[in-house]
Amino acid sequence: MARQLRAEQTRATIITAAADLFDRQGYECTSLSDIVGHAKVTKGALYFHFAAKEDLAHAILDLQSRAAQKVVDDVEGRGYSSLESLMRTTFAVARLAVEDPVPRAGLRLATTDVPVRPPMRHPFTEWLEFAGRKFSGAVREADVHPEIDVGVVAHSLVCFFIGTRVAGRSLEPVGRLPRRVAEMWYFMIRGVVPVHRRPRYLTLATQLEREIRTG
Repeated sequence: MARQLRAEQTRATIITAAADLFDRQGYECTSLSDIVGHAKVTKGALYFHFAAKEDLAHAILDLQSRAAQKVVDDVEGRGYSSLESLMRTTFAVARLAVEDPVPRAGLRLATTDVPVRPPMRHPFTEWLEFAGRKFSGAVREADVHPEIDVGVVAHSLVCFFIGTRVAGRSLEPVGRLPRRVAEMWYFMIRGVVPVHRRPRYLTLATQLEREIRTG
């Protein structure tokens, strides 16, 4: 039992070290030797758990997917409107990226050519479908303009969200991400939400950003 626990702890240490390096210097520029040194483990320990760098990337993507799904499940169970659920989910994913190198690396890996192995689906596919469902619900709830093209708006939101992190990675600390997500929503709300509904959601964006900033 103790040996199994040590093995699980070593695996987690390797994943965290790899995630930190993948996020900071990129998947392509990170070697297994880099990960061994950063994790402070032996090469044998790394190869016991992961046969190749791609296996590590896949493990990180899987953990990121599970964390995002947990966020979705938690938000979905609270009875929010469709638009509020979508907003809360994006801020919760931003919080994960700020606090944990694994989801943060998952966001970066999703923009690389690392293959996503079945049965896992590419995170962008999952996010596009989720955003599309929520915008469709928001149309029914009269929280967004009825004439919007749900697919186009969902695609724009996902690209906007990923872009805030991709562009910001080299320009500013990750702690700035919640602010950028709030700015994204200020722009989106003014574009798709009817005027009389905007104050509620503009206020919500400010509130959610403040909650992350203050912990």
